[in-house]
Amino acid sequence: MGMIKTVRSVVRFKPIELDRTTRRLSSAADVGDLRALARRRLPGGIFDYIDGGAEDERTLSHNVSGYGRVEFRPRVLRDVSTVDTATTLLGRSVPMPLVLAPTGFTRIAHSEGELAVARAAARAGIPYGLSTMGTRSIEEVAAVSSGPKWFQVYTWRDRRLVQDLLERAAAAGYEAIMLTVDAPVLGRRERDVRRGYTLPPKIGLDTIVDGILHPEWTLDFLRSEPITFASVTGDNAADDGSASAVTLSEYINSQFDPALSWDEVAWLRSVWSGPIVLKGIQTVEDARLAVEHGADAIALSNHGGRQLDGAPSIIELVEPVADEVGGEIEIIADGGVRRGSDVVKAVALGANAVMAGRAYLYALGAAGEPGVDHVLSFLREGMERTMALCGCQQVTDISNDLVTWR
Repeated sequence: MGMIKTVRSVVRFKPIELDRTTRRLSSAADVGDLRALARRRLPGGIFDYIDGGAEDERTLSHNVSGYGRVEFRPRVLRDVSTVDTATTLLGRSVPMPLVLAPTGFTRIAHSEGELAVARAAARAGIPYGLSTMGTRSIEEVAAVSSGPKWFQVYTWRDRRLVQDLLERAAAAGYEAIMLTVDAPVLGRRERDVRRGYTLPPKIGLDTIVDGILHPEWTLDFLRSEPITFASVTGDNAADDGSASAVTLSEYINSQFDPALSWDEVAWLRSVWSGPIVLKGIQTVEDARLAVEHGADAIALSNHGGRQLDGAPSIIELVEPVADEVGGEIEIIADGGVRRGSDVVKAVALGANAVMAGRAYLYALGAAGEPGVDHVLSFLREGMERTMALCGCQQVTDISNDLVTWR
């Protein structure tokens, strides 16, 4: 009996968790674990589309590893009994300086796609960016989310289509638009080339085998309605029927305009009354031009390493841009965020907020909507813990002297 009492004093049997998703997420300690779970659940071509970057993927890698070059200079013996991650972004109070980035074709990760992500973002109170290439429409997302919503747009050759999208976004309550400026042409994503992966996917023997080996994803895919670029329907895409003459994705690719110029900001201002964010700024010089052309914010972004391989690591760009235009325009660091500590590092270097895409796509692919809730909690708790360990009570305490470059 004495031995039993001794064992019981130091050992507690954890309750049996019957919910499979909860069990799966309980073992996910970080975004890397969610990535590993998504890799197991998703067919190889789907995972590589989400995970991959352009060419040799050096920029993709540097986006993440760049944060490792930033070290903290923690201050101690400061009262951190309460820590508040709240801040303001584009005139709105937000519970932490985080925006969920727009990602195209999100339903390939999970059938709920953008709806799941938008609901999770609304619960967390953070802005969600819907992509023009989204697989749920402007109106569908607005119907499930009362939280802050932004709409990402390309200034395509067909300006009637762009204006129609912006009018619909305004009517549905979207608060800001993001103009993607780093895609005059599409980058070469060689994982997709090797896989023969296209949008929409083409079915071959290898695709069928991959689906059989990933039954959970396959059943979810087969039980849901067909995947389309939901905001850009055939009726909206072209009056002359060109969208039906070729696949919709081919039509959309043909709409990318290599003649895009700074004049587009003025055109957007003429058809949109809310804040305008330029997404894809990658130099100090262009950050200055964004100020001069009246943008409200810039997203320092290399498209998640999916466009120009060799583009600068985003975290390494924050400080020089903030030194040039900080205080004149709001700065969002988009790319490579994997922890709450990364958020603190970006803010310390001069960003007003960060933007994350793959982090939530891994979570969505791993466990659907609960996975997105999980990763958002992970990022916020990580930010709170980092602030406490660095001696910061609130976001305004996070300053440049908190960090140093290794």
